[in-house]
Parts: sequence; structure tokens; C-alpha cells
Amino acid sequence: MDSSSLHGLLAEYADLEKQLADPAVHADQGRARKLGRRYAELSPIVKVINELDQARDDLGTARELADEDAGFAAEAEEIAARIPQLESRLTELLLPRDPYDGSDVLMEIKSGEGGEESALFAGDLLRMYLRYAERHGWKAEVLDAVHSDLGGYKDVTVAVKSKGTDADGVWARLKFEGGVHRVQRVPATESQGRIHTSAAGVLIYPEPEEVEVEIDPNDLRIDVFRSSGPGGQSVNTTDSAVRVTHLPTGIVVSCQNEKSQIQNRARAIQVLQARLQAMAEEEAAAKAADARKSQVRTVDRSERVRTYNFPENRISDHRVNYKAYNLDQVLDGDLDAVLDALAAADREERLATAGQ
Repeated sequence: MDSSSLHGLLAEYADLEKQLADPAVHADQGRARKLGRRYAELSPIVKVINELDQARDDLGTARELADEDAGFAAEAEEIAARIPQLESRLTELLLPRDPYDGSDVLMEIKSGEGGEESALFAGDLLRMYLRYAERHGWKAEVLDAVHSDLGGYKDVTVAVKSKGTDADGVWARLKFEGGVHRVQRVPATESQGRIHTSAAGVLIYPEPEEVEVEIDPNDLRIDVFRSSGPGGQSVNTTDSAVRVTHLPTGIVVSCQNEKSQIQNRARAIQVLQARLQAMAEEEAAAKAADARKSQVRTVDRSERVRTYNFPENRISDHRVNYKAYNLDQVLDGDLDAVLDALAAADREERLATAGQ
């Protein structure tokens, strides 16, 4: 990036700082949050720019002093060695960002091959993500769930939201979770003690802060029904649950977690908007031959992105050849190491692309 562009970032940062100091801005929480996230995004860039400018000034001064006092030569060499490191760091920070990195997410976990065992594994994945959200201080809310007979999940939808204005939100950490997750273990339903392989699918979408997809009300069929718990047990005596069907695409979204029909309807439409937006972006990416990774559309255990091997306490992510023997800790929400490996691989790929 040329110096004029860097100056533009510095000017934007100063303007954001000024706006965020204005109490009137914070009367609009949505705007304040958006400005705060952009400020947080620019802060590390501005810090490195300032450090780099200071290092270059210090280098010039040290070299001038070294002409008069040889003792400054070592300091000049130390500063000169630090400058390329700062330049490399700045290049990395200036890579084009995923525009949704600061977004909250909607996640769907679906059982696949393996029947009840797959549904139980879907429940394990749900707990893993809920525990991970808890560790990071995020708010996770189950919007809709279809339970299996043994207490697992045939299908469950979760909203995960951050509480702050960090540059990197939930999407930045969880966006690579989409795909088929394969499990190898002795199922609770297995009487012979044999290891079985089954799978569950994870779909994840950035949740738009503002409505970006317009939906024609005439394209919707809305049905109401009674909320139910595990095994079909009724937990509600009124028809407050809502099922929204988008007729042009056939997408069906249900929500029964809220207390009123109106709230469930609004939440279901919000989920539908996110899914339609993700679909539109995937179609656009395909037309542009974008290399963006696709997520699972069928839960076929042969198309796995990750394997959870219980007998060996091993977790393997096949996209980055990551392997660790702490599966029990991962399932308890200790996901950072595997997510860091995925983020590092993505960063290296973007650096390589930028250098071409």
C-alpha cells in the first residue's frame, strides 16, 4: 500500500476516534457498534504504522550518531533488523479482510449417516460450540431444535453473538467450521462394542446486522404449531412456534425458542434472510470462479473436514493436516488450537495470493 493510502487510513482512524468521543453517537447503539468495530480493526494497523515510522526515524538518528560514536552502530543494526519485521507485519494486517469477520453467526448442526448415533454426535457438537462460546464470553441461543429419541439432535439452529466491538467477531473464529464432521467411536446403541463411523453436518452463516436481503411476503408460507421438547413432549399449551417456508427456494426455517408467535416469526425470518444471503453470495462466487470454500450440502461421511476419533482421543482436521490427542478437551470447548491452525493456513494462502 502506498503512502497516500496509509495516510488515508490514519485520517480515517482519527475521524473514528473523534466520532466515538461524541456522546451523541452512542445514542445509536448500532452505529456505535459499527464504528467501534472499524476502530478496533484499524487500531493494530495504526500501531504498526507508527512503530514503523518511529523505527525509520530512529535508524536515521542512530546512523548519524554512529559516525561520531561507534557505540551507536550496534543500535543502528538492531533497528535496521526490526524494520523488515514491522513491514512484514504491516503487509499482513493490510491484506483484504473478510467483510463479515466482525459479524455474529447462525449455525445449523444436522445429523447425517448413522441414525441415532449421528444425532447423538450432533448433540456433542452442539455442546462443544456452546462451551466454546461460553469460554469467549459470547451469547449462544438455541433457536430451534428437532430432537431424536435418545436425546440427540436431528437438526438444531443456534445464534452466537459477541458482546463487544472487537474487529474479529464470532464469524472470524467459526467461519471454517462448515462441513462434514465425522466421528469414530463405539455408539451407545452398539451392543457388540464395535467402532462405528458416522457423521454430522455443520452449516454456518454470518448474521447480518442490518437487513440486506429483501423478502417478498407473497413468497412466504407461515405455519404455526405447538412448541415441543425432547421426544415430542409438549412444553407449551399455545401455538407459538412458527415455521416459515420460502416458496421460491423451498428453504424451511422453524423457531420455537421465543415466548410469543410474533417473536418466533421475526427470528425465523431473520434466519431465512441470513440463509438467502449466504446462498446469493455462493452463487455470485461460483459465477466469478471465486476460490471461497464451499460448505456441506449433503452429510456424507466420506466428505469430511474433520474426524473425531474417540478410541485414540484424537482430533484431525483434514484441510490443514492438523492432528492432536486432546479430543476430550476439544469437545469441552477447547477449540482454539485447531481454529488457530485453520486461520494461519488461510492467512498464508492470502499472503501467497497477494504476492502473485
